[in-house]
Amino acid sequence: MKDFDVSVIGELNVDFILNQIDSFPVIGKEILSGNMTVTLGSSSAIFASNLSCLGSRVAFIGKIGEDAFGELVLSTLNGSKVNTCAISRQPELKTGATVVLNFGEDRAMITHPGAMEDLTLNDIDWETIARSRHLHLSSFFIQKGLRNDVGEIFRRAKEAGLTTSFDPQWDPAEQWDMDMQGILPYVDVFLPNKKELFNLTKKENLHEALGHLEALANTVVVKLGGDGSVLFTSGETIFQPAFLNDEVVDAIGAGDSFNAGFIYKFTRAYPLEVCQEFGNMTGAYSTTAAGGSGAFTSGENILQNVKERFGYAEKQHD
Repeated sequence: MKDFDVSVIGELNVDFILNQIDSFPVIGKEILSGNMTVTLGSSSAIFASNLSCLGSRVAFIGKIGEDAFGELVLSTLNGSKVNTCAISRQPELKTGATVVLNFGEDRAMITHPGAMEDLTLNDIDWETIARSRHLHLSSFFIQKGLRNDVGEIFRRAKEAGLTTSFDPQWDPAEQWDMDMQGILPYVDVFLPNKKELFNLTKKENLHEALGHLEALANTVVVKLGGDGSVLFTSGETIFQPAFLNDEVVDAIGAGDSFNAGFIYKFTRAYPLEVCQEFGNMTGAYSTTAAGGSGAFTSGENILQNVKERFGYAEKQHD
């Protein structure tokens, strides 16, 4: 028996979310936001927090500064029962922050990376990973200190008997330089969204992009936003429609919440189609509150709430 279901290696920051904006900002002019939320940010942390709220035992490996933003990150993760013992705090670093401007279901973001760029292979707590059943890593392009070692991290995790998942996230530089041949063979579940997949494969349609990865990847799950998701494994493609929320607060962290739902079921050995459907549901549920983790409290409440809102009935598994 392992101590943790999932260990997460990733970036940590806070989000300043500005909602109810009438127009995009223009240099030299001022516009108003009708609502502001300050909350836990970063793909990895939202994933970890929501996965823990679903009922998984989660540990986090990352780096923050000794500042107020770092305190917010730790208190939020601890409040979600994520184990934070492997998070390093460095007084000379600043915890990262993202300003998010929301326009309906789309958004614009500005991020100060701070300590997230300083996390390196030497900071990885392999003892925590050894106590885990699954390893998840996200935000490849933002984590400059880890980029060249991601393949090595996944290889070592597989050798230690863990299953693995990877969400590359957006490349702010839009260069999309990733050694997929050195990474994806060691990844059990690859979790890009459609735009990320197209940029990584240099393809312009889903069929060609998935075909490009067939010889490299194991299972690929492509998030399509309001259109649902596509699962690609062993040459088979499975589409599942989205659970639609007619009253979207914002879509921040919806993809990370999809990841949390999928991996929650995956680590419990559910069929991949069930993992996919549950991911669609948790992604939609995330949009019912501000921020990526605002909708998630405890597993029982989540399942009851989604049953009422989306008509979702959790499938039993032998």
